[in-house]
Amino acid sequence: MSNAVTPINRLKRVLDNGSVKNQFENALKENAGAFVASIIDLYNSDTYLQKCDPASVAMEALKAATLKLPINKQLGFAYIVPYKNKDGVSIPQFQIGYKGYIQLAMRTGQYRFINAGPIFEGVDVERNILTGEINFVGEPTSQTPKGYFAYIELLNGFAKVLYATKDEVISHAKRYSKSFNRSSSAWKTNFDEMATKTVLRLLLSKYGIMSTEMVTALTSVDDDVDSEVAQEVSEEANQTIIDVEAEVVGEAEEEGPGF
Repeated sequence: MSNAVTPINRLKRVLDNGSVKNQFENALKENAGAFVASIIDLYNSDTYLQKCDPASVAMEALKAATLKLPINKQLGFAYIVPYKNKDGVSIPQFQIGYKGYIQLAMRTGQYRFINAGPIFEGVDVERNILTGEINFVGEPTSQTPKGYFAYIELLNGFAKVLYATKDEVISHAKRYSKSFNRSSSAWKTNFDEMATKTVLRLLLSKYGIMSTEMVTALTSVDDDVDSEVAQEVSEEANQTIIDVEAEVVGEAEEEGPGF
């Protein structure tokens, strides 16, 4: 019988550490146990993530816990993604999915509508240069996206839409994403979700309600989120910050300035 310590056992030891347990309990209260269990499930099911230092995985998961976003891949709110650095060492990184940004926006209680997604071929895009309004006319003729939109409307009546063509999104990603050309990048494996997240993030950073959670999310920088958006939030975005109490909703890359 082997006495070798497995990666999952090393992670469990980290999570059993008193100071680590306290941090999750402070962030999630009675939901801490369920969230920690989801970290173990995620780690146990991802052989690539197991190549990362368990303590680093726990700390990246704590970022999700602080924002009360589940890290279950199927839910799409947040992810812990392993990357290799220039030395070939696997590094875990916390990333927010577009559903996570929607969740954080909804918690403010200030939105009447929030939506984002692809615009398919056959749908015409009409722009009003004076008002900044964008309208979509016609029905799709295929399931091939020609661009991506994000839309918000606040309870006070303010509304804003952002639209970017697929070529604009690709050009943007090539400029700001460190991982765009990697075969394992989410831009290669799940382009539509990344493109949707990009336009939504840009819209929220410029015109959205800045809760303390949203500021944290928008200014977090990793290999799939460049520092340009963080700079825009600090210099140009809505500076009104509100405090929001949030509930856990379940278990559980690369945007720069606007187009």
